[in-house]
Amino acid sequence: MPRLFVALHLPEMMIAALQPLCTGLPGVRWSLPRQMHLTLRFIGEVDEQRSQQVRATLQMIHGIPFDLQLQGVGQFPPRGRPRVLWVGVQAPPALFQLQSDINRTIIEAGCPSEDRPFAAHITLARLKIPPDAAALRAYFERHQTFRTPTFTAREFILYSSQLTPAGSIYQPEAVYPLPV
Repeated sequence: MPRLFVALHLPEMMIAALQPLCTGLPGVRWSLPRQMHLTLRFIGEVDEQRSQQVRATLQMIHGIPFDLQLQGVGQFPPRGRPRVLWVGVQAPPALFQLQSDINRTIIEAGCPSEDRPFAAHITLARLKIPPDAAALRAYFERHQTFRTPTFTAREFILYSSQLTPAGSIYQPEAVYPLPV
């Protein structure tokens, strides 16, 4: 059964801008450049019939292109032992409207609703064992002013994800343009 999610692809210049953030903490599993994206909705494992329903309902979404900027770094959960390091996203209401529309259509296709509210971010790293608190503090201080130029999101993508010992492999399954 395919494992699916919907995301925005990041342009190469954004992925290159993120690479300096993916270093400086020992024992951290950094995201590979090919894995970097902005998840709009995780779907999970679905059978082929449900996968086809998801594809069809996503075609009904009529969003508009919008500009995004990557800015700042943080952690999930926001307090306590970190499990994820992320870079934030400055985005207009159009991003949140698109995410809401995608979420609604995924539910209409028979998939369960998300159990967490949407938080626009790019995952930089996953942490099994948190780094030393002083090292983590220094990392956040070093990167607190991180900011990229804006880029325009012109499409969203349905991806499948295959888990491997070397990390997840993402395959685009369908591309949905955001017409002008």
